[in-house]
Amino acid sequence: MILAAGRGERMRPLTDRVPKALVEAGGRPLIVYLIERLARAGIRDLVVNVSHLAGMIEQSLGDGSNYGVRIVYSREARALETGGGIAYALPLLGAEPFVVVNSDIYSDFDFAGLADVGPRLAREACLAHLVLVDNPPHHPRGDFSLRADAVSADADAPRLTFSGIGAYAPRLFAGVARGSRCALSALLGPAMAERQVAGEHFRGLWADVGTPQRLADLERALASRAGR
Repeated sequence: MILAAGRGERMRPLTDRVPKALVEAGGRPLIVYLIERLARAGIRDLVVNVSHLAGMIEQSLGDGSNYGVRIVYSREARALETGGGIAYALPLLGAEPFVVVNSDIYSDFDFAGLADVGPRLAREACLAHLVLVDNPPHHPRGDFSLRADAVSADADAPRLTFSGIGAYAPRLFAGVARGSRCALSALLGPAMAERQVAGEHFRGLWADVGTPQRLADLERALASRAGR
């Protein structure tokens, strides 16, 4: 599932006319980079949730055949936040564990590695697997700590930043009423307290393209790589 329903408030006024998923870096929409990387990893059945300027996303991506994937859309009358959006899309996602990624990131993360996470998430002991990254300059305090492969909210341990990439068991969202707004963090907190959240530390290329300045930084990085 690719999360593309949000308005992208910090990217306004650009996102007043373009949904954040279609914001371009290096001449291509951010979401296209993600779709192509998912396809290379063998993940070809995609759900994209949409709300703000939904029609533009649907028209741009279509059924996904241009990218070698199959896309279905989860339309939200109003954006339901991360947890609520995932819960709303559960009928499309099925009964098995699934991968979720934010549409406003750029990364060379290999999604194929998450295939090994599925069997663990299928058991009751684990509800989520989060991909964590080094803390970027704009978020120096991080989000969660990682010891061995267990993720917690321990404020006294060294912390890393949640990348916006994760894999989840559907039962994590079982208590969310369909159509209600819910933050993913509200579900992860109790699961962490029960030691039901695993994770990994990804040290490769990752950028949160959440502001015009970060978009400009990514543009420069891509231009530099293309010039090599």
